[in-house]
Amino acid sequence: MLRVPLLVAIALAIAFSGGIWSTRLALNATIGFGAIKLGAWEAFPQAQTADADPYAKSHRANAGKLLYATAEGLSFIASTDDSGARLVGSCSYALSGDTPSARYWTLFATGPDGRPPSFGADRPTALNSRMVLREADGSADITIAATARAGNWLAVSPQAPFRLTLTLLDTPAAGSSGLIDLSMPSIRKIGCGHA
Repeated sequence: MLRVPLLVAIALAIAFSGGIWSTRLALNATIGFGAIKLGAWEAFPQAQTADADPYAKSHRANAGKLLYATAEGLSFIASTDDSGARLVGSCSYALSGDTPSARYWTLFATGPDGRPPSFGADRPTALNSRMVLREADGSADITIAATARAGNWLAVSPQAPFRLTLTLLDTPAAGSSGLIDLSMPSIRKIGCGHA
């Protein structure tokens, strides 16, 4: 007598949990359509506009991210180096070159889940355009590693994969259709282990 209601309850529990799991997986799988790939960097310029597709709007609402207007900002994400290898904290990387023109930019590393690493206050977890040391030609060389380095250093968690987020604020690149012509900084592996 209790067998049929129990089977119905189990079927409903599986259906609801499977539906919630697949929805969360779909929201975390992509930011949306219309990705632009420049070397290791990837951006979704339409994800920040009113014309964004429903997946981009859902992803943004689920993450609780700040919405930039079309010409206010643009975020680029890199989870691989220029050779296509995944970024991991056991290796060190050199990020070098010019960033696209912007009034201000920020660079930070997150885990694969999008959360920043949890360090003490003595480690630099983010850099911005006003604090980096620049070369004579205006370019910046930044070392990304788990251990301290001289010069511009961005700390990452050792052994864990990570991704870099470069956000350009008040940039003409966000509102233009010439995103393909942008030159992004290169990400080059310079050593692994204690190198």
